[in-house]
Amino acid sequence: MEDNYSELPDEVLNERVDAAVRLALEKHKVLGVPSIIYDRKEQMIYEVHSDGTRVPLARKSRKGRYSEQTTEKA
Repeated sequence: MEDNYSELPDEVLNERVDAAVRLALEKHKVLGVPSIIYDRKEQMIYEVHSDGTRVPLARKSRKGRYSEQTTEKA
């Protein structure tokens, strides 16, 4: 079987990735395995347990994009 992902539009690939992430999170929830998520609004990384509890792990430490950070230092 040949994979022709380069022929698929970006929208289709984004939908597939989103579906895969949702399935993985649901699988973790069913199996009782904690998931790690990033909350963009709060800029925090959380460990989410199957019962819905969120444990904060870390806060975003850098501002801006990586490419912007490297050019500022140079």
